[in-house]
Amino acid sequence: MTMTVYAVSGAPRPWRVLAGLTFKELEYDIHYLEASKGEHKAPEYLKINPRGTVPSLVKGDLTLRDSIGILAWLDREYPDKPLFGSNAQEAAQIWQNVLETADYLRAAHNSVFFSILVQGISVADAPSEERKVKEEAADRLRSECERLELLLTQNQYLCGESPTAADAVAFPDIRLTQRAMDIKPDEMAMLGLDSLNEDFPKLESWKSRVEALPGMHRTMPPHWTV
Repeated sequence: MTMTVYAVSGAPRPWRVLAGLTFKELEYDIHYLEASKGEHKAPEYLKINPRGTVPSLVKGDLTLRDSIGILAWLDREYPDKPLFGSNAQEAAQIWQNVLETADYLRAAHNSVFFSILVQGISVADAPSEERKVKEEAADRLRSECERLELLLTQNQYLCGESPTAADAVAFPDIRLTQRAMDIKPDEMAMLGLDSLNEDFPKLESWKSRVEALPGMHRTMPPHWTV
């Protein structure tokens, strides 16, 4: 029975799920909702996810709606190519990195980029207090990149030589940072984030490595090609 993932193009949390499915080489369908049209709050979708958030994963009578919970379920339902390791030590390391990324990288990224990428508000036009908040968040984002760079000093992926849930959770935010560098270079420069590629070369190589994995092209936000 095919799994269906409900997502919004470019939203990091459903992208985590799509990455995890891809790492495990599983079949799935994607149903994209248009947030600008309020489709995630429409009655039809609220029957699937009463919170009106993404992702949701539906397989038969089963519906799951938390990205990390979905990754954990995938590992129990489909044990091949484990996302959370094959022993207790690996599981502990992966879970620690998953939760640190979900708590700290996600928060810093959202504070920096939501108004820039989603609302289209320039840093230059932001009130001084709001700009200060963004600058502080940019510093936290850089610190998280340093943490990930350190993890990659000895491994191809964040927790070893194969992609895991840690990579699935980190990749969307790092790739969206690259997207901001590509389409909003002036904004990134104002926040001191325009040289991340050069400052974190291992992270840059990792991002390209993950993106090049078989099937990852399908997870990329469709609106980027419009």
